[in-house]
Parts: sequence; structure tokens; C-alpha cells
Amino acid sequence: MENMTVVTEFIILGLSDNPRLQIPLFLVFLLIYFITLLGNALIIALICNDPHLHNPMYFFLSNLSLTDICCSSTIVPKLLASLMSGDKTISYAECIMQLYFFMDSTCVEIFLLTAMAYDRYAAVCHPLRYSLIMRPRVCILLAAASWTIGFVPSGTITAFVTHLSFCASKVIDHFFCELMPLLKLSCTDTSGPEITLFFEAALISLPAFLVTLISYTFIISAILRIRSAEGKRKAFSTCSSHLTVVSVYYLSLFSMYLRPTSTFSLDQGKILSVLYTTVTPMLNPLIYSLRNKEVKNALRKVIGK
Repeated sequence: MENMTVVTEFIILGLSDNPRLQIPLFLVFLLIYFITLLGNALIIALICNDPHLHNPMYFFLSNLSLTDICCSSTIVPKLLASLMSGDKTISYAECIMQLYFFMDSTCVEIFLLTAMAYDRYAAVCHPLRYSLIMRPRVCILLAAASWTIGFVPSGTITAFVTHLSFCASKVIDHFFCELMPLLKLSCTDTSGPEITLFFEAALISLPAFLVTLISYTFIISAILRIRSAEGKRKAFSTCSSHLTVVSVYYLSLFSMYLRPTSTFSLDQGKILSVLYTTVTPMLNPLIYSLRNKEVKNALRKVIGK
């Protein structure tokens, strides 16, 4: 058995150890981060300032944009600093905080995506009762619950990780302090956090996914009953963006977490992590809003002023 040591810092290997790729990777992630901040901040500002966007769909979208900013800001600045300076160390406390805030933002995003699916269900399946179903108090409660409940699973798993012991090796083969690489690095029994993760996925993420799936089952059924092709196209266009992001997000998350660490591939994990930690937050403003006529009109008003 390897000697256990008191870990005060970790070494994060990053995406590549090729020196020639450090500057190109820095520029790529700097651009991604800039677009993420600019796009999501712009969406929040437009929604807050334009009365025409004060409805449930854009209310949840503004919360989603804030979550995307938080998720990306938890990971990318440290990655950029590492790529620029070559210093790949991260303190134990920073690592634990990064893990916690990443998992928290992930949980919040799952619940917000579920709330948005329910909102689209109400809009398509019950258009006459939509304003009653999605009244302001309900929207505020759904958003508040999304932000509040997210603290529970992330806090529980992070607490388990803080009780793990690490052996002589302190090298994390990843580009941030992600859960799976940390579990593989530990030389003590990781069944506690693994079981907790599985049950939290089963009790939280899976029900949220099922609500989304059921919502879209009813939505598709309602769209198919629309007689005109134009009516079907308009109804589906209100949901296609959300459905696209939900599909990519859940596929990457389930591929990442709903399997034992014995079958976990670090290279695959890096690719999946890049997808939902940096790429998706960048694309969300484009997919959800910048294709939307109401958002474009709000943007034109701001540019005109």
C-alpha cells in the first residue's frame, strides 16, 4: 500500500502536455470565455431592460445565463492562468472550492432546464391557461428552488471528498478539479462518494430528466395534432433550441457520472467536460436567444440608442 500523505496542493495536467499547444489552447479558451461572458451578460441585460421580454421563458433564460457565467468562471480563469504561466499547481482548498461550485452550478442548471421544459409544456399544451399556470409567483418559486436545492448534492459530495486520503501521487489528469479524477487519485475507499453520487443522480437528476422527457412527450403529441404545417413549425420552433441543449447536456452528464470509476476513461472525461463546462455555456445565448426575433428586436433598440 502506498504511503498516505497530507495533501496541500494538486498538480493539474491540463488538456495537453505538448508545449506547442499551450498558446493555441490559451487563445481558444480565452475566446470561448470572452464570448460566454459577453453573450450571457448581454442576454441578462436585454431581459432586464426590455419589458417585452418580461415573461417566464426569458425569466428562466436570464437565470440560466447567470448559471452559465458562474460555471464557466469557476473553471476557465484558472485554466487560462495555468496555460499562460505554466504553473499547474492548485491548492487543496482551491481544488475543493472549484469542485463544489462546479457541482453546484451543474445542479442548478439541471433544475433550471427542467423548469424551462415545464414552461414550454404549458405554452404549447395549455396556451389559454399559460398565464395562469406560469404566473410570476410560480416562476420565482421554481427559480428559487433551483438555486437552493443545488446546494444539497454538491455540498454532500464535496464533504465526502474532504474525508478522502490521497497517496504519494497528487497529479490530477484533468483540466480542473473534477470529481472522477479525484476519486481515482484517492488510495482510500471511494464507495461513499460513489454511492452518494449514484443515489443523488437517481433521486435528483433522473427525476428532473424524466419531467423534461414527459414534458416533451406531451409537447410533441400536441404539435402532431396541429393541422397546419406552419402551425407545427411555429410550435416546434419555440422548443427546438431548449431540446437541443437538454439533449447534449444530459448525454454528456450521464456518460460522465452514471458509470463506475473502474470504467472511467480520463481522456473521454476531458472531452465531455469541455463540452458541458465551456462549450455549452458559450452556445446557450446563441441557441436560445440570438435566433429569437424578440431578442433581436431588443438588441436593435439598444444599438439604436
